[in-house]
Amino acid sequence: MDNQLRYQASSDSAALSAKSPKEGASWRDFITVTKPGIIRSNLIAAFAGYWVASGWDVQYGRLILTLLGTMLVMASACVFNNYFDRDLDMKMERTRERGLPTGRLKPGVVLAYAIGLGIAGLAVLFAFCGILAGLFGIVGMFVYVVVYTLWLKRTSTWSTSVGAISGAMPPVIGYVAVTGTVDLGAWLLFAMLFLWQPPHFWALGIRRKEEYRAAGFPLLPVVKGTRRTKFQMIPYVALLLPIPVLMYAYDYAGIFYLIISAGLSLAWLYLTLKGFRAKDDDAWAKQNFFFSINYLTVSLIVLVLNTIHG
Repeated sequence: MDNQLRYQASSDSAALSAKSPKEGASWRDFITVTKPGIIRSNLIAAFAGYWVASGWDVQYGRLILTLLGTMLVMASACVFNNYFDRDLDMKMERTRERGLPTGRLKPGVVLAYAIGLGIAGLAVLFAFCGILAGLFGIVGMFVYVVVYTLWLKRTSTWSTSVGAISGAMPPVIGYVAVTGTVDLGAWLLFAMLFLWQPPHFWALGIRRKEEYRAAGFPLLPVVKGTRRTKFQMIPYVALLLPIPVLMYAYDYAGIFYLIISAGLSLAWLYLTLKGFRAKDDDAWAKQNFFFSINYLTVSLIVLVLNTIHG
């Protein structure tokens, strides 16, 4: 019996040791903690905002600095998000292998990293892209880190909708870096990214509902259920329809953007409504999620290619 207990204790120790990180942080951990996927999609949006405002008359040096400043600010906000969510990330299968939950990255190092990225990003935006670009950078960081991460994400189903404000800042930063003013074009770009985010994220939330429930996140599918979430997705997707119409009507983009983006919006709305007849909610949510990614990517690319010359 004694030998069995010693053997069990040795096995438990080995298992714990296997779960404990033996290696230090790698450069991949420092990149992963900035959430490259989010940065990539938002840089496309920032590029589109800058290009639309320029009307093909592009100052490439300023464009590069705008993208650099936007990237650093977004990276900072994402690192702050990882820092404050490190305890909750341990509870989710999707996030538990990240650098902070596993211990490969130390909290103090990550906090300093977030602060450094934020200072560098805002310095670039204020110095080279204009006061408005810098101010919108601050708004994006504040909403994502303070309002979304520290407050609503832990307390309210409104976290996704309010947090979408921060995700809609990159195209606006790109736009005002050229114009120095907030006009209809800036508002339309903001609306596109703002309306896109909740249905995109709720589709993921439906698939990962039990993970979010276990972690204690009051996400809409967790609190209100899948059917209510499907209803709530409809107005966001439907309100995307007027955006290409207005972009075309006010000479920001051409007829090809109008046809393609409006067609994609109608297809997404149809797919969302189709969810009420879906027999497999997970399969439908996965299809909706990936369609939303393609919707945004294609819409932004066509918007850039079909921007009206200034």
